[in-house]
Amino acid sequence: MPTGLVWFRRDLRSNDHAALHNALQECERVFCVFIFDTSILAHLPRADRRVEFILLALQELDAALRENGGALIVRHGDPIDEIPRLVAQFGVDAVYLNRDDEPSAIDRDEAVQQRVSSTNWRTFKDQVIFEGHEVLTQMGKPFSVFTPYKNAWLKALGQAQLAPHFADFSTHRLALPPHAERLPTLAELGFETTDLKNLKMPTGMRGAQILFRDFIERIDDYAETRNFPATKGPSYLSAHLRFGTISIRQLVAYAQAQPSRGAQVWLSELIWRDFYHAILWHHPGVVGHCFKPQCDNIQWDDAPHLLAAWQHGKTGYPLVDAAMRQLLHSGYMHNRLRMVVASFLTKDLGVDWRLGEGWFAEKLLDFDLAANNGGWQWAASTGCDAQPWFRIFNPVTQSENFDAQGKFIRRYVPELAKVDDKFIHAPWRMNEQEQRRCGVLIGRDYPAPVIDHAIARQRTLARYKQALS
Repeated sequence: MPTGLVWFRRDLRSNDHAALHNALQECERVFCVFIFDTSILAHLPRADRRVEFILLALQELDAALRENGGALIVRHGDPIDEIPRLVAQFGVDAVYLNRDDEPSAIDRDEAVQQRVSSTNWRTFKDQVIFEGHEVLTQMGKPFSVFTPYKNAWLKALGQAQLAPHFADFSTHRLALPPHAERLPTLAELGFETTDLKNLKMPTGMRGAQILFRDFIERIDDYAETRNFPATKGPSYLSAHLRFGTISIRQLVAYAQAQPSRGAQVWLSELIWRDFYHAILWHHPGVVGHCFKPQCDNIQWDDAPHLLAAWQHGKTGYPLVDAAMRQLLHSGYMHNRLRMVVASFLTKDLGVDWRLGEGWFAEKLLDFDLAANNGGWQWAASTGCDAQPWFRIFNPVTQSENFDAQGKFIRRYVPELAKVDDKFIHAPWRMNEQEQRRCGVLIGRDYPAPVIDHAIARQRTLARYKQALS
């Protein structure tokens, strides 16, 4: 085909990119575009780290395209209007894009396709290893339990799924737009500079590879270190996977080739990601509703004061508060802590999981609808293969098990810095003399617990029994 247009979305890289690879193979000239979607941006806070993360990634992507004879065209508007406008402007014969399985993205892409119906519409799998109907039960049904899904996923995995889609720039088919293009500034997009650079978060393709190389040095220990938030255990690649500055194929291929237990446990986490994307694709109703329909009968408490205490790390439970403050400080939260705080909101405070899901959607740099929804429904026992409803995390026990010396707590809850290890997980157990010695009076310098866990547990058991009976 003479002219192709590659529409970048959550795949902000020039290497191992399915749509770009195929466009360069099939077209005589290829334009590349990214659209800052105003229908999405309109709902974001003015200081949103994700917008800055994307813009920094686009700067690197644009530089890579320019090194190979092209440039990135960036538009600020509604893709339903912008893509047809570009198709007409450049005489595009085919639009190339990697598929996005979020319901709103599917609807958007269908609307764009209808507007350019006379143009070839070429879509590719890129953000997961298996999608749609590729991994099903022997009865041809989608899985709803992770372990059999994982077994089927591993059985189906072959070299074809992991083959990289390298872009062949030697053909010199990348095209420059007729007018000089430059990327917009944050201010021109209507956003403010954030603290992203101060957080020293590596961005773009190079940043993703730096983090990956660092993780490779630690991957063998991942199984032992991943649950301890004060330890450098995770890969910290979640935001890069979300925005596609690194290829899922590269990560899975590496993990699969390693014999260590740590690598195999990490591979399981990557399979969980595919699993939640499959759930979202097969069951788009999980957006806003429980995967288990009977769980929509659960009567949640209307407790805005408890929700606010949770959101801002003022519940009186140190590990919960440290985790929530980490989120506010950095846009990141350790995976173990995501489970802890989600369980606490739903099963200690009795607050609807959707309110927690929405808070994470607003604050997480790595927010991914499929993983976020799946994780919240797992913790609330309303989802597929979820934590059984009668298993309720004890926030003090979780703190003792996974931050025994309180290192993580003291980092994010500095008012407890001088509290002894004996009391760091439940500082309300100190008497007044001990509190004064530590320089923290409970109820004045640090909140008293907003809820009694033992009482909350009984209320939660009754809540679920009533809804599910």
